Amino acid sequence: MKNALIWFVYNVLFAIGFMLMLPKFLLRMWRRGGYRAGFMQRFGCYDTELLASLRKRPRIWVHAVSVGEVFVALHFINAMRKTIPDFSYILTTTTSTGHALAKKELSDDDVLLYFPADFPLIARRVVRLLQPKAVLLTEGELWPNLLRQLNKAQIPVFVINGRMSESSFKGYRRIRPFFRRAVQCVDRLLMQSPVDQDRMLALGVPEERVVVMGSAKYDVAQPDPAGAGIARRILMGAGMSPEGDFLVGGSTWPGEESVLLDIFVRLRERNPALRLILVPRHMERRQEVETLIKARGLSYIKRTDMGDGEKAEIENGKTETGDEAGPSVLLADTTGELKHYYAVGSLIFVGKSLGENRGGQNPIEPAMVGKPIIVGPHMENFPGVMDDFLAADALVQVADASELEAQLVVLLGDPDARQAFGKRAEMLVAEKRGVVSRSVALIQEWMAK
Repeated sequence: MKNALIWFVYNVLFAIGFMLMLPKFLLRMWRRGGYRAGFMQRFGCYDTELLASLRKRPRIWVHAVSVGEVFVALHFINAMRKTIPDFSYILTTTTSTGHALAKKELSDDDVLLYFPADFPLIARRVVRLLQPKAVLLTEGELWPNLLRQLNKAQIPVFVINGRMSESSFKGYRRIRPFFRRAVQCVDRLLMQSPVDQDRMLALGVPEERVVVMGSAKYDVAQPDPAGAGIARRILMGAGMSPEGDFLVGGSTWPGEESVLLDIFVRLRERNPALRLILVPRHMERRQEVETLIKARGLSYIKRTDMGDGEKAEIENGKTETGDEAGPSVLLADTTGELKHYYAVGSLIFVGKSLGENRGGQNPIEPAMVGKPIIVGPHMENFPGVMDDFLAADALVQVADASELEAQLVVLLGDPDARQAFGKRAEMLVAEKRGVVSRSVALIQEWMAK
């Protein structure tokens, strides 16, 4: 009776929350256009052609929320395809950006869908129609009704590259009895770090179901041999010498650009040849960031004004030092090129980690190309990775903007220290690879039982 009441309360609260969010979904559909494509899949409604395709081969269902998780999911799918060739795959995403990426990368033999809303009838219908042989949930998408239906159908469920953030842990702890019932439907939770494991155990997950595997992001990050060359061509097209010193602000969030620009102005008093490459996390903020650059009187160029790399007109004329050798700042307001800029950077600041921002962005990409990295205090989304980096002395973590400036002064003045940090970071990434293959072997062993 108590168990039925708990599920009833969850479903009522979920329905209320869904209805409150529905206007936001509809607004996105209207604004984005493409967002409405496949919208009814969220209610378990699939066209006849899609259903026919689903029945052609046995399939494993892999779920990923957005872009970062989709990259991880695709790596798992490719690894499993090599060791379990008899299966095709269903990949579900939650966001339209993740869906767009998956559509470009997924095999023609696989099926791409939007993830269903977690209503009991919808979850039951989707499990019946998809009939997966196993389900892999990337990082921690634990939807109770879906888990319950999969369990009833005796379909094994695995969490891959699992993590439990501090905020999620606090939230789940408030509903610990319900969370414990839902997670009982998961056969194995392959977690990124001992911290993630401890949080799962504290929430009542049986110890034998939780395994620490490390972060799959070490496997996802792949070097691009052409990256440095691409970045050099862009810099030359921007009127910047690619041989100079570059401070790269990677995936920056509001407030961080202002801090970096103010520090950059002061750093150039010591080193007039220093240049700044600013790469905001969200490109729709380009005008906001451009205004910040203008306010400081810095000469700059926007990547979107360069076309395929041809030099565009430099804004604000001369630099603040009177140097006419090129702009001081490249505002890299495009997507997909950040890893190229990392390859030519002298020193990398990884964003969403300073000031009011929380969570952090991925430090593995600049580490992979042997670059010295600085991050702010808020790297909560990468607990295991940060433990690895700090233990290996492979990056610098600062407490605030003042400490950031002090460390930048020290490192920009010490090329040997920069090289040593970069080398340790590169070695760390190489040592930590292999999480995907080890995880796939465990899943394959479990499925064979």
